[in-house]
Amino acid sequence: MKILITGGAGFIGSHLAETCLQRGDEVHIIDDLSTGTLDNLEHLKANSSYNEKLFVTIDTVLNTDKMLELVGICDVVYHLAAAVGVQYIIDNPLSSIVTNVRGTECVLEMCNKFKKKAVIASTSEVYGKHDHAPLVETDDSVYGPSTKSRWSYAAAKLIDEFTALAYHHTKKLDLRIVRLFNTVGPRQTGRYGMVLPRFVSQALKNEPITVYGDGKQTRTFTHVRNVVQALLKLMESPQANGEVVNIGGVEEISILALAKKIKEKTGSRSEIKLVPYDIAYPKDFEDMQRRVPSTKKLASLIGEVPTLTLDEILEDVISYYS
Repeated sequence: MKILITGGAGFIGSHLAETCLQRGDEVHIIDDLSTGTLDNLEHLKANSSYNEKLFVTIDTVLNTDKMLELVGICDVVYHLAAAVGVQYIIDNPLSSIVTNVRGTECVLEMCNKFKKKAVIASTSEVYGKHDHAPLVETDDSVYGPSTKSRWSYAAAKLIDEFTALAYHHTKKLDLRIVRLFNTVGPRQTGRYGMVLPRFVSQALKNEPITVYGDGKQTRTFTHVRNVVQALLKLMESPQANGEVVNIGGVEEISILALAKKIKEKTGSRSEIKLVPYDIAYPKDFEDMQRRVPSTKKLASLIGEVPTLTLDEILEDVISYYS
């Protein structure tokens, strides 16, 4: 099978590409390297058995001519290209909106033109400021004001979902939308605000582990290996066509407790330092206090949910960074 992965040089995209190559697929990647990096693909390019199966294009999904070519020759499309990371979104608000909205529009237009099956990656951010758990796919979206730039990412990804569902309903396009919850694992960088690799890196260097806010905000974490398997199985599931599906772990932990656990597991001498939001981010930042997914729908569609525990995830990430 010929696979197109937009954002394939990114953290999740590179792991998806690796799994597809391992199972014998031909993989085409397009990435503008705004947050992805060719380093994520070096080990694949160095593998001689992949020489005629891996094709990398450095370009943007906004290039309609290139997307016309790539979507046309591939069998299925995994659309992962997006502006990601809290820090990146805050630093690049305009380009982030353009990439996320126009980029997805272009992918959907091309998929519809050639009637290619697709997975469209969304995010848990679309739920907004809910503090209940678990979050179910039919929950309302609750956002803050437009002056808080954090919500521009959530709103843009929600527009992506509306657009994708409109293509499904009006054009009968075969697609599924996945809402990803804090995917982590080897090769993820803390450069754009990702908390787990940042904590692990600080702990291993015995630097202060910087927890933003009071640290009482809670999250769940999902290993990228589990996420990739879910993406592949959802693509193959006819029942998933036209559905919005959470992919995430259910082991809830506060950010402060996460910092303490990482310090303990690494044997670090780091101090844990609370940093007020107004120092960590611009004044228009706003955080969400809780984010825990329901995975019942995922289980009903593919017969499984992410299985790696938080301890197993942390040990893998710590081993990678060590």
